[in-house]
Amino acid sequence: MVVPTTQPVIPNPHLSQNFDVIVIGSGIGGLVTATQLAAKGAKVLVLERYIIPGGSAGYFKREGYCFDVGASMIFGFGDKGTTNLLTRALDAVNARIETIPDSCQIHYHLPDELILKVHRNYENFLQELIEKFPHEREGIRRFYDECWKVFNCLNAMELLSLEEPRYLTRVFFQHPFACLGLVKYLPQNAGDIARRHISDPQLLKFIDMECYCWSVVPADKTPMINAGMVFSDRHYGGINYPKGGVGQIAQKLVEGLEKAGSAIEYKARVTKIILENGKAVGVQLANGKEYRAKRIVSNATRWDTFEKLLPPEQMPPKEKRWQKRYKKSPSFLSLHLGVNAEVLPTGTECHHILLEDWQRMEEAEGTIFVSIPTLLDPSLAPEGHHIIHTFTPSWVEDWQGLSTTDYRQKKEEAAERLIQRLEGIFPGLEAGLDYQEVGTPRTHRRFLGREDGTYGPIPRRKLPGLLGMPFNRTSVPGLYCVGDSTFPGQGLNAVAFSGFACAHRIAVDLGL
Repeated sequence: MVVPTTQPVIPNPHLSQNFDVIVIGSGIGGLVTATQLAAKGAKVLVLERYIIPGGSAGYFKREGYCFDVGASMIFGFGDKGTTNLLTRALDAVNARIETIPDSCQIHYHLPDELILKVHRNYENFLQELIEKFPHEREGIRRFYDECWKVFNCLNAMELLSLEEPRYLTRVFFQHPFACLGLVKYLPQNAGDIARRHISDPQLLKFIDMECYCWSVVPADKTPMINAGMVFSDRHYGGINYPKGGVGQIAQKLVEGLEKAGSAIEYKARVTKIILENGKAVGVQLANGKEYRAKRIVSNATRWDTFEKLLPPEQMPPKEKRWQKRYKKSPSFLSLHLGVNAEVLPTGTECHHILLEDWQRMEEAEGTIFVSIPTLLDPSLAPEGHHIIHTFTPSWVEDWQGLSTTDYRQKKEEAAERLIQRLEGIFPGLEAGLDYQEVGTPRTHRRFLGREDGTYGPIPRRKLPGLLGMPFNRTSVPGLYCVGDSTFPGQGLNAVAFSGFACAHRIAVDLGL
């Protein structure tokens, strides 16, 4: 990731420093928390270490290309139900984004010539999958229909803080059967459900990939609640790309935040959470400046929060137990390409996953993820060109201790390996290159401020569904966490859920 060409609005230096809430970091979870609270009348300050908001949902520009930092497969922009959390978050601060629907979530290119598309139309997807596994017709339908049961429970109720007793009481009396359904699935993983209905080993590997492509773990370690949301919402609300790029989501949330009377400060790297009598009361920046507030929210990872912003020797026992259950997911090696439009055949889909060997699915550079957002929004690239954003898991340890020359060479070699593999999908890709830029786990660590460049926590072993994920309140009074290190986990819509829950819990605590 590199410095974008568009500069942010400078906040008003005369803004009152009597804040109700300070949010550390402007990832989507942090911004949803901030905007929800600002819409309720709270005075909120967001502190962002970089020069634009969004974190891994940010952007950068190069030679006429507008690249998304992370993936462009966006859930949460539907216009019905309650799981359209990005739409609801923007509505809360009177913000709008034009979105472009995608007719296909993923075009899979998998081992054993398993090539198929996840169509937006549910029945079309099932029929294509059943054509590949006709002997599992019943099992396929039963598994994915059970995912719909989970989704329908979630989609029946307003998604707020599960830590707030009055909300839980109210929602139970309003939707008793939906609540009981979620309680049933809360301790279960998608792999357990899949094996009840399906026995074909290759089909079960496909279910693993269906989970891995967004949870970074196979089905046995993917909570059924999360799987039910993703596997159903792609057909319900659908995949919708924000016109102008994924970075528009954060930009619009910031505009709404400021219009609501709150603020964001850029180049504000928080280095310390200030404690008084064991309570979080403020933050200190790298330049020594201090801000204080009634409540502090960390949108950093839990590793950064409890090992860097707070004294690691004082880590609460609850956090130590959490770290025994969860570990950091890998980071990513990202390849941002600008290519001649002729490289892409007519009918090419926006999102692809490539894997040649099932045994390598979870290995570094095993699975390749591809986004081509310009198929939906051509304005992101110069005329006659497309963006191909390729990313694959990679560990920061593989990029440490290198000289500048060796680091550059290692990046070039990695890019060449990925391009050669992508030639299997897009013949002539290398000859059609117009622009190329490589990002490594070191890049993600530097610009996103995330320990080892990780994209969030993953289970160290098989756990009972989502029961191990912490909510927003922490063991430190006055301190809350939000984002992918909290319930319900990774993904843009998931961290938006975390933001709604965190804001709700804080609003109750502040009496708003």
